[in-house]
Amino acid sequence: MCTNYTPVTPQHLGTLPGLKLRHLPADTWPAETYPGFAAPIVHRHPQGEVVASVARFGLMPRWARDAAHASTLARGTLNARSETVAEKPSFRQPWRERRFALVPMLDFFEPCWEDAALHGNRSVRWRLHRPDHQPFAVAGLHEQWTDRASGEVVHSFTLLTVNADGHPLLGRMHRPGDEKRTPVLVPPERWQGWLEATPEQAATFMRRTPDELLVGEPAPRGAPPAPVQHALF
Repeated sequence: MCTNYTPVTPQHLGTLPGLKLRHLPADTWPAETYPGFAAPIVHRHPQGEVVASVARFGLMPRWARDAAHASTLARGTLNARSETVAEKPSFRQPWRERRFALVPMLDFFEPCWEDAALHGNRSVRWRLHRPDHQPFAVAGLHEQWTDRASGEVVHSFTLLTVNADGHPLLGRMHRPGDEKRTPVLVPPERWQGWLEATPEQAATFMRRTPDELLVGEPAPRGAPPAPVQHALF
């Protein structure tokens, strides 16, 4: 389960390969993304063009009754299991409506419990990233919820995940015995295909990233950020 990651910078958004973004958000966003935080996503506008927007992490279903209900639901919709995304009430409508998004990031964080006994029975935060430290994009869904009381429209998103049991790196994360999950990384050459996919085609994207394309190391909170090279991909 991915609940914390480093989003790309505004400078990266305009240079993502293979995407002709006509509109870049004027907003800024925090250097790290946590539940409820704003972060950039790439998606198709209803008129068909590919745009970048700033949205809230944690999908708020459009049928939520009010702001309190929407916020409560969003705490459980940070990730969408690919195996059940087409069936779960929070996700099935955006999935059927092809509200697919790319969530560009530099890395994501997971808790490692291997040496918990040496750390007061607590996990150690690890940073997972590409070996070359280049940005990558995770498959997501986006949604818009309207607050009936105020008329405010909130744009939000979730990250799609797949099973990662047996992964040489992710198998070391989370508590012993817990199912291992990983975000669905979409390779650059398939970004456009993901945004244009039908639900049937989207299901073919729900595959685990090749093991060698993710590396990691301990990254306790407050540690310096990972380096980012100048060339993208």
